[in-house]
Amino acid sequence: MEKRLNLDQLSRAMDNTGLNQSALARQLSVSRETVSKWLRGESFPRPDKLLHLGKLLGLGFSDLVVKEDPDAPVVAFRKMKGTKTRDHNIENAQTMCRMLQHLVPYLPFDVLSMQPVLKEPRCEYVYLQQVTRQIRQQINVTPTETIDFEHLIRHFGKLQAVVIPVLWGNRQRHENATHIYLPASQTTWIYLNLDVNVHDFKFWMAHELGHCLAPDLRGDAAEDFADLFAGTLLFPHELASVAYQTLSRLRSDKRKMESILELADKHMISPLTVYKQVNFYAETYDKTALELEPAIHGWITRFNEGYLNVSDSLFDGDMPPEPEKYLDTVTEIFETPFFSMLGKFLKEQHKGPGFVQTVMDVPLLDARSLHDALT
Repeated sequence: MEKRLNLDQLSRAMDNTGLNQSALARQLSVSRETVSKWLRGESFPRPDKLLHLGKLLGLGFSDLVVKEDPDAPVVAFRKMKGTKTRDHNIENAQTMCRMLQHLVPYLPFDVLSMQPVLKEPRCEYVYLQQVTRQIRQQINVTPTETIDFEHLIRHFGKLQAVVIPVLWGNRQRHENATHIYLPASQTTWIYLNLDVNVHDFKFWMAHELGHCLAPDLRGDAAEDFADLFAGTLLFPHELASVAYQTLSRLRSDKRKMESILELADKHMISPLTVYKQVNFYAETYDKTALELEPAIHGWITRFNEGYLNVSDSLFDGDMPPEPEKYLDTVTEIFETPFFSMLGKFLKEQHKGPGFVQTVMDVPLLDARSLHDALT
């Protein structure tokens, strides 16, 4: 079993006791950087420091330390804005993980070889530029060219990640994407909700690619890295630096926002990605950041209203699509082996619609229709 600090409990205990990182460092006779690494999950205290830390915060060992199974599935949610991951979300995902384990023998590629991952993923601007530049080279896209969906889909295939396109609705779900990594088989499974705006969908695909390259990161650290990786991949330094120069010369916020929307439209990405990457560049090089919030969010909402959801585009507005059309379309577009694997498993193991319902997290009625089409 691996051990890690229970960071949520630590944070609450620090708030309750009024102890910040500097105070803990003084009390424990360690550097503030050491405490910072503990709180980021990058290192673990020695036994004597751990005991003293528990006493300072009034936490017992079971409250302070979490024991982890190294083969336990790793789940990351790309959540809708303002939603929280609750216990039932995690339990539901864990059940899906157990179902996916049954499909591993049906994978069409070698699950014994480890796919390339980043050794020490970091959220630093220059590091992210280097990493995403390499990815762009691998998919034959220059630093100033637009990344298409096909580029991302094929790179998922290169990394042997199984993409599972699902119809989870527009506002009823907690998550817009779910990333599952099964350490025992070193396999990656990515659920992508098609019922979302096309610009956001591209960002979420890039976000999930970031998870694929950094499977060892957990929690907020994983989400922060994946977000910054996605933004940098879709709107790198070569674009952000030029955009900043252009935007900084514009006097009115209205004109700046219009220019951001034009760039978003040109590169088929979210205006929020453009805005954040321009400010990421500015902050890295000690330049004055743009201050367009909260007004920019209204502009983005109106911008998105001019485009269809991915599902509407794929199925020509015929929603919900017939099961056969859904399966044929997503299998071809996303080049995914998932439904072929699922169909073979269902027939060989004589599994019913309940398995489809659980592994795809869809209503039973939809699961029955898909089961009929797959078998």
